[in-house]
This record gives sequence, structure tokens and C-alpha cells, in this order.
Amino acid sequence: MKLTVLGGRGAWPTADAACSGYLVEHDGHRLLLDPGYAVMPQLLRHLRPEDVDAVVVTHGHPDHCADLNPLLRARALADRPAPALPVYAPAGALDAVLALDRPGMLHGSYELRAFDPATEPEFTSGPFRVGTRALPHHVPNAGLRLTAAGRVLAYTGDTGPTPALAELADAADLFLAEATYPEEVPEEDAPYLSSARQAGEHATRAGAERLLLTHLWPGGDEAAAIAAARRGFGGDVGVARPGTVVELGAD
Repeated sequence: MKLTVLGGRGAWPTADAACSGYLVEHDGHRLLLDPGYAVMPQLLRHLRPEDVDAVVVTHGHPDHCADLNPLLRARALADRPAPALPVYAPAGALDAVLALDRPGMLHGSYELRAFDPATEPEFTSGPFRVGTRALPHHVPNAGLRLTAAGRVLAYTGDTGPTPALAELADAADLFLAEATYPEEVPEEDAPYLSSARQAGEHATRAGAERLLLTHLWPGGDEAAAIAAARRGFGGDVGVARPGTVVELGAD
């Protein structure tokens, strides 16, 4: 299983980093997770729009799904339109982004497969078994657990602290964890977002092998985030930067 980071900033993109966006590949199947702001140009560095096999969105905030629109446009308006793209998301999460164009413009370009992470704990996409967990955020959010060939990638989307994270990332080869702030989350957001320190603590409880911090606040101090996570986690810690590649299972 191969992860390529397309973007990893929260809220809005910066000049050198898109918002959340991750390409996960195995056995020729290409799964795009959370195509947020400015992810599309980064995606095009790696593959053509028609080469994406499926999209999975954790929740409906635009920094996690806005660039689904240009991806679908590129597929629908091509000289040879691509087949309908399977798009998995919590029910209602994509209503706004799918309403950006006139009715019918994207007809046939996608097949929306809504799911409820609280009641539908698993689906499959190509070789991937995708487990889901309902995690606390300002809007319904699905944590994802991707399994293929015995390897596990766990991804939080955006989440507040919850015991469900230890289950989501149980013995994961890679834990891709939201860490908007290094040490402390402001009180008003504390139930809905996480810090790097908390991400490290959750990785330890889960027994994850490796931790990759993502969704850092634009302009945030990456070194401070890594240091905070290391106070709670003794394994390998990094930050999700555009172009970062992780081969799960590689020697």
C-alpha cells in the first residue's frame, strides 16, 4: 500500500501546501481521500483525472472536499468523458460541493455512495477494505481504516479526542492524524479538533507503528508539532507535506 500526500494544511491552502488530500494506491487501484482546496493541481502531478478509481470523503468541510468539483469537471467535460466515479461520503456531506454547477452538468460523472459511519462500519473499494468510525467534529465525520494485503492505514479526518481513535488505529502501520494545534486546542474547539500532543497519545494507545501529523494550521510550526507528538509517542513521527510518500510494507 502506498500513500502520497497531496496536501496537509487545515482551513485554507498556503502558497506551498494544499489542504487535506491523499492518494492511496494498491494493486493498481487509486483511491483519493479528501480532495480539499488546491488538491487538484497536486493530483495532476501524479496521474490524470480519469485515472482516479474512487474518492472517499470524511466530512463536508470544503478544506476536505472542495476540489472534488474540478476533478468531476475534468472527467465530465473531457473529449471522452470518464466513467462514473464512485464517491463515498457521509450522507449529505457533499450536497454543497455537488450543487456548485448547473443541474445536469456533471450528470454521469459520479456515483454517490453515501454511508453512515455509525451504522455502516465497512465497505470495499477495489483491493481496499474501508472501515469507518463516527468521530466527533463540528459536522458528521468518518474516521477511515484502510486495509490491503495485511497493511493498515488509519486516518482521522478531523476529530476531537475520543476512545474510538484507539480502535480506529489499532496496530496500524501508519496513523494519519489531524493535529491542528501543537499542544492545546482552544476551548471552543476542544471537543471537535485535536492537537499533535493528543495525536501522539492516541497513537501510543493504539499501538500504531508510525504517526503522520496532518491538518496543521496554515503557518503552524511543524517542528513544534513533531516535538509535542513525540512527548506522547515513541515511534516515528512526521508531518504530511505535499510529495511525502509512504510505502506501507516496504523493507
